[in-house]
Amino acid sequence: MNRNGNALPWLLLSAVVIALDQWTKHLALANLQPFEPHVVIAGLLDWTLAFNSGAAFSFLAGGDGWQRWLFAALAIGVSTVLAVWLARLARGDWRNAAPLALIIGGALGNLVDRLRLGHVVDFIDVHLGSAHWPAFNIADSAISVGAVMLIAFGLGSGQRRGKHG
Repeated sequence: MNRNGNALPWLLLSAVVIALDQWTKHLALANLQPFEPHVVIAGLLDWTLAFNSGAAFSFLAGGDGWQRWLFAALAIGVSTVLAVWLARLARGDWRNAAPLALIIGGALGNLVDRLRLGHVVDFIDVHLGSAHWPAFNIADSAISVGAVMLIAFGLGSGQRRGKHG
């Protein structure tokens, strides 16, 4: 593959995710009080400022601070591996490039928080009545959407291969 034809330009999507994530976190920090819900859609969606020193669903949040560096190293490692994967993809392979770029952007968006603040800023609080999903942010959403896309497109390509060859 010619060097100009790889999927690294998809890192622009990662940059957009990082910028949007950091901008929305800045707005949340400037306009919300910690753990005080601001109702957006009654019984379904609130803006609630929260801080997570752990990983997804506050995994290892109760650690003594070492987890900050573990998750920072993981974000850097995973992002590096995914960027190398992007470099090996064709630019037009959006079914792989877009999800990888979303995951990289999400990982690096949360990394900025970990390095700058020592924790991740969350503010999107989805719930059904009193049953709450853990609070999350734009970076978390990008990681989740990217992972679902990789799985969906991966499963779909396996089905196509099975039918045609």
